[in-house]
Amino acid sequence: MSSALMATYKRLPVSFERGEGVWLWDTEGKRYLDALSGIAVCGLGHAHPAIQKAICDQAGKLLHTSNLYEIPLQEKLGEKLVALAGMQKIFFSNSGAEANEAAIKIARMHGHQKGITNPAIVVMEKSFHGRTLATLSATGNRKVQAGFEPLVQGFVRIPFGDIDSLKNVAENSPNVVAVLVEPIQGEGGINIPANDYLKQIRKICDERKWLMMLDEIQTGIGRSGKFFSHQHQEIVPDVMTLAKALGNGMPIGACLTNGKAADVFGPGNHGTTFGGNPLACRVGLTVLDTVEKLDLCARAEMLGAKLLADFADALADVIGVEEIRGQGLLIGIELNRPCGELVTLALEKGLLINVTADNVIRLLPPLVMKNEQADQLVATLSELIKAFLSEDSD
Repeated sequence: MSSALMATYKRLPVSFERGEGVWLWDTEGKRYLDALSGIAVCGLGHAHPAIQKAICDQAGKLLHTSNLYEIPLQEKLGEKLVALAGMQKIFFSNSGAEANEAAIKIARMHGHQKGITNPAIVVMEKSFHGRTLATLSATGNRKVQAGFEPLVQGFVRIPFGDIDSLKNVAENSPNVVAVLVEPIQGEGGINIPANDYLKQIRKICDERKWLMMLDEIQTGIGRSGKFFSHQHQEIVPDVMTLAKALGNGMPIGACLTNGKAADVFGPGNHGTTFGGNPLACRVGLTVLDTVEKLDLCARAEMLGAKLLADFADALADVIGVEEIRGQGLLIGIELNRPCGELVTLALEKGLLINVTADNVIRLLPPLVMKNEQADQLVATLSELIKAFLSEDSD
């Protein structure tokens, strides 16, 4: 069957028509356990009653006016987010890529305000920041960039987690004005740096008067066990970007600023038609209120620890399992070989997972997952991994 859709995705052969909590049902009535949450989006699961109520109620009142006018719900959501983050100002967009575009523009304008003609931003290998031209240029994945040259200039790339490389840049690159980094690399394979990594970046940025910019699009809104992943290290960035779980499926992004980054933008420096509309902000507020009410940050930390321990037990001594790692409900199981076919095998068993970086099984289950559902996830996936590795070794 031909399709009018551009072939930008290699879609799996399944269509979902409804969901509830951690479950999805396809058009044939088959039920699936969702351990991916729409790639870290549906932290509250599917069809959450509070989200449903907020959308229906707001849709009957007001969807859009544009940012030519004051938007009370946007101001309320902004105040809530900056308070939770301990930051000062916020710009709302429609996606994570747009939030990162805002961050990149802030860094460049900050550089120009300091008299630097060609400001540069330090970014990381294996990173992912989006698919707009600037954000794919910042991304540390050649596959994302191929075919879109010439790329946007002004990025200095170093290995993720390597503080010595950053120190070397500090000594030899006078045009650098900012560091853009994910606290945990999601698309790169759930790569978790040393416990003091962000603190060391913060120190170098303070010494050099650089902006410390954190991409918390995949890690934010409770998934790591804190509202924002950097809070595990008790630091505050100058810029932080959010999206994904902030809307639980409703498109919304945000770029938060603090300190010297807070007042870089003035009227006319940046804008958006749809960003921060009443509907998206009403849903964002409901997400934050629900995460707080249900104490889902603590739940993510507790359930993540349980999943790591249970997978470690289930896959102990299994040849081909290289490492099981995670923080909160960002979990990666690294195998010693490409394992993309596990996605289809899991689908057949009624389980939704993802493979990234070719050989890392990525799990991003909803924060509302119950213990018995986590047990089902571990049992089903562990058996699939064992069978896959056994067959691949024969």
